[in-house]
Amino acid sequence: MSIQCSVFIATSLDGFIARTNGAIDWLSLDTDSVDSQQEDYGYQQFFDSVDALVMGRNTYEIILAFPTWPYDRKPVIVLSQGHPNVPASLQDRIEIMAAAPDTVMQHCAERGFHRIYIDGGQTIQRFLRMGLIHDITLTRIPILIGEGIPLFGALADDVRLEHLSTQVFAQGLVQSQYRIHSGD
Repeated sequence: MSIQCSVFIATSLDGFIARTNGAIDWLSLDTDSVDSQQEDYGYQQFFDSVDALVMGRNTYEIILAFPTWPYDRKPVIVLSQGHPNVPASLQDRIEIMAAAPDTVMQHCAERGFHRIYIDGGQTIQRFLRMGLIHDITLTRIPILIGEGIPLFGALADDVRLEHLSTQVFAQGLVQSQYRIHSGD
């Protein structure tokens, strides 16, 4: 199975991906700024490079509440033990699975996917613990929210990263790209 699992995510400067209640309102930048209206911080290029997305139910439900579905026609696998609502307009794009990350990757391989976008704190943590994440693009937003849902959780072993690049944007965002060190 030669699938590359990639993460593209933003955190507050203090390392949180959402407030304790799951809110991501702090991600919004000054919309009056010309830079924030035109800059996508590399997201579209990243998104165009993936075949499908895998996310947890909490992330899915937050995104489902957006005014428009942001993933166009790309397949999305939602990891959930329950049965989250899938609107009729998305039935052909959303698949619900209750499976371990390695089983999900086997399923993705069978579907012919090569690069998967892994999203959502718990999902990223699970895939990282199983050694399935290949690269991480982490954008730090210049805001401290004090408490919330952390991106990273407990690990059985250290995970070494190879720094690939860092870019500073005019609005103060700092984006770093890392490859998971394979130990070779």
